[in-house]
Amino acid sequence: MSKSMQISRGALISYMAFAPLAFAPIAFGPLLFGQEGPSNPANPPTSATAAPAAPMPPSSVIQPALSSVESTLSSLKIDKWKKGSIREEAGENVNAILKDLKSNVPPLMADADSAPGALSKSLPLMKHLDALYDVVLRVEEGARVSAPSEQVDQLASVLKQFGSARIQLYDSMTERAGLEEKRVTDLQTEIKAQKAAAEEHKAAPAPAAVPCTPPKPAPRRKRATPPKTVQPAPGQPAQTPPAQPKPQ
Repeated sequence: MSKSMQISRGALISYMAFAPLAFAPIAFGPLLFGQEGPSNPANPPTSATAAPAAPMPPSSVIQPALSSVESTLSSLKIDKWKKGSIREEAGENVNAILKDLKSNVPPLMADADSAPGALSKSLPLMKHLDALYDVVLRVEEGARVSAPSEQVDQLASVLKQFGSARIQLYDSMTERAGLEEKRVTDLQTEIKAQKAAAEEHKAAPAPAAVPCTPPKPAPRRKRATPPKTVQPAPGQPAQTPPAQPKPQ
């Protein structure tokens, strides 16, 4: 038996018991992840602040694989393996995995589903799944040495399904983080452009005021002066001025 196949019972049990504590939630900010639908070039976002599509809950990606792992391990007949330390260690690993799937994984999954897209909620689940995958891998490796061929095939199939689901979850997290980074960058660019436009408008000189010329007053009409009376010479009769025609 290869040394790489040997597993310390005490180390494994301690590892599985303290896995939830080791992977406590970490504050990574409100970045979002999820599966983004296909882009539509005909309808591009009209603003840098347009929110991405709603992410899928992690359970929809990983739960089918976990259900297959639980079903396969529950039906695994360890008593048909070759007797020895590999069979004993595999039995302990199977029991630890089944217990972990019922006690530790559900609260982590519920916490991640409560805020789909938040890395601070999903990373603890992802780290725990990585540790769980390593233990399932050890069971599969032990089966290749001691288990019947049909059980080896079952474990290899469920391990492949579990690994593919983990990769899909990783990819969705990476894609979502990239979309959020781009959204934040576009928003910062838009804010800078608006700030620069405001500064340019503020620095521009105000237009010169046009002087207002008051209108000229209307000319005043001259009053008509009566004709002067000519004084007659001494000894001559007074002359009466001609009568002025009346205005029509």
